[in-house]
Amino acid sequence: MERCEKDRSCSTCEEAKRCTEEEKRAHEEERLKRQLGRIRHAMMVISGKGGVGKTTIAVNIAAALAKEGHEVGLLDADIHGPNVPKMFGLDWRPLIGGEDGIKPVDVFPNLRLISMAFLLPNPDSPVVWRGPLKHTAIRQFLTEVDWGNLDFLIVDLPPGTGDEPLSAAQLIKERMDGSVVVTTPQDVALLDARKAVNFSRMLKVPVLGVVENMSGLRCPHCGELIPLFKTGGGERAAGELGVPFLGRVPIDPEIVQKGDSGPPYVLSEPDSDAARALKEIARRCKELMEKGGERR
Repeated sequence: MERCEKDRSCSTCEEAKRCTEEEKRAHEEERLKRQLGRIRHAMMVISGKGGVGKTTIAVNIAAALAKEGHEVGLLDADIHGPNVPKMFGLDWRPLIGGEDGIKPVDVFPNLRLISMAFLLPNPDSPVVWRGPLKHTAIRQFLTEVDWGNLDFLIVDLPPGTGDEPLSAAQLIKERMDGSVVVTTPQDVALLDARKAVNFSRMLKVPVLGVVENMSGLRCPHCGELIPLFKTGGGERAAGELGVPFLGRVPIDPEIVQKGDSGPPYVLSEPDSDAARALKEIARRCKELMEKGGERR
C-alpha cells in the first residue's frame, strides 16, 4: 500500500518485491485509473490502410489544439513505425524518469509527446514484437508516463484493426470520446475505411467522423482543382455509414515537406487552404469530444 500512496508503478517501487502478482496487477489498475482521471478527453486516429496520411492528421490536430492554449498529450502508439517525432522536427531524445513517472517530451509548453522512437537505440532499429508486448508498451505509456493534467489526449495508431487499436480502446475506455477515421478518396482506401468505422463500432467507441485526406491538388498555375485520387469519396462513405464528415484536406507539397522536417503544417502555413481545413477538423473534433465527455 505504501507504493500506492507514492503513486508509483510497481516497476519503480522499492516495495514491489513484497507484493504478490495479484497485488501488482491491482496496483497497476489503480494507477491507470488515476492517470486517466487527469485526462478530460481522448480520441484515437485510425485508418483501415497505410499511406493515407493518418499520422499527419493526428499531428496537426494536436498542434492546432495546443496552439489554442489547450493542454495536449500526443501518444504515438504505432509501435513498429513511430514517426511522430520526425514530424515535429525532433531528433532522438532521452526519456527522463521522475518521482511521478517517465517525463514525456515537451514539444511546446502545452504539447507533450511519448513515442517508441525515443526508446530505440537508433532510427533504423526495428521493433520485432508480438501482440502481448505491444499491449504492455501502450499500457506503460499510459500508466508510467507523467502526462500531468490534459485537456486532450490524441492517440495516433498504426493502420489496420489489430493489436494497438484494440489495446488503446480497451485501456482508455473510461476517457475515450471517439475515433477519427482517415481515408483518401479512391475506392481501395474507402473499402478499408469502412472496416475501420465498423471496427470502432464493435469496440463501442463512437466514431467522431471521417477525414478525407489528399482530396485534390490545386494547380499552382491556373488554380483548377486536379482530382489526383478522386474527390468526395470520404464524404459519400461517411453519409452511407451514418457518421459525421469532418472535412477534406487538399494535397499541398508543403505538407510533405513539413512532415519530413517539422514544424506541423498548421503552424508553418496557417493561412493556406489545407491548414484552414485541418484547423476546422481540429475544431470539430474538439466539439465532438466535449459532447462525448458530457455524456459520460
